[in-house]
Amino acid sequence: MHPGSTKMYQDLKRVYWWRNMKREVAEFVSRCLVCQQVKAPRQKPAGLLQPLSIPEWKWENVSMDFITGLPRTLRGFTVIWVVVDRLTKSAHFVPGKSTYTASKWAQLYMSEIVRLHGVPVSIILIEMPVSLLNSGRVCRLLWARGSWDSHLYLMEFAYNNSYQATIGMAPFEALYGKCCRSPVCWGEVGEQRLMGPEFVQSTNEAIQKIRSRMHTAQSRQKSYADVRRKDLEFEVGDKVFLKVATMRGVLRFERRGKLSPRFVGLFEILERIGPVAYRLALPPSLWTVHDVFHVFMLRKYVPDPSHVVDYEPLEIDENLSYTEQPVEVLVREVKTLRNKEIPLVKVLWRNHRVEEATWE
Repeated sequence: MHPGSTKMYQDLKRVYWWRNMKREVAEFVSRCLVCQQVKAPRQKPAGLLQPLSIPEWKWENVSMDFITGLPRTLRGFTVIWVVVDRLTKSAHFVPGKSTYTASKWAQLYMSEIVRLHGVPVSIILIEMPVSLLNSGRVCRLLWARGSWDSHLYLMEFAYNNSYQATIGMAPFEALYGKCCRSPVCWGEVGEQRLMGPEFVQSTNEAIQKIRSRMHTAQSRQKSYADVRRKDLEFEVGDKVFLKVATMRGVLRFERRGKLSPRFVGLFEILERIGPVAYRLALPPSLWTVHDVFHVFMLRKYVPDPSHVVDYEPLEIDENLSYTEQPVEVLVREVKTLRNKEIPLVKVLWRNHRVEEATWE
């Protein structure tokens, strides 16, 4: 047991001294196996921001997300499927149901997206803000009345004709090369008509301008994000701990237990996948978990000859979380307050020792 490197050094230097004492105390504390698995990280998250490559052409690279938990409409829709072109930022909003299967979503993709833009080169699932569809008093009224599916095409029209700072224009203008004709922007039929080579040249120039603006925006975002991150690299063969999330069956005062293991392992690094991802050698008990992880989920193991890494395997879910289950009630007490009595129990949790039991 130790109180930490600084406190331990201050306590020892009162009665002891040796050469390189402070450095050796810090190294001793850093090798503590319990601290490596339980201690919460206090430093910047690892892994610098890696921007996605800028697409070469329209609707070749798309991103998508599902906005769920919406009020049920008369036709039973509770989901909005948002599909966005990563180059022009033009989007399609498709209503759906939470009961749809993968084949049903694939059928919708063919009828709503491939029918208009063809088959993309890549599809990326990203998290989009709900404010994408929830801006303005009108949209909030539509959510409350449960009739948003009958007005979804108007929301799509409003989004595609709104200015996007990343590309410096509206998605409709980026996709078709001119502003959408509407009461706000009206143009006569045949106005500024381009033919043949002129149209091709104008389109290519617009695409190059959009890609240049996207590159500038990505560089700016990366410079902001990397200030709050740190660069961390591992070598093939290194031993690491894997970060997991705990979800107790009975939360202690609605908070996560401080002594719950935040990292499990050890696991060996088999391969480096890109700048910030690594493939780990996982045991058969974790066959449902993908074996490639971002560097911020890894903690390097500091070895020590006295370590005996012998732990009871955790039942980890696919999303790298596990539920702590109570094993035994050790003590029962009743805490008496001024106007009421609160029954308390001291619970022994699975994967924890007796001294780590908690009052609930």
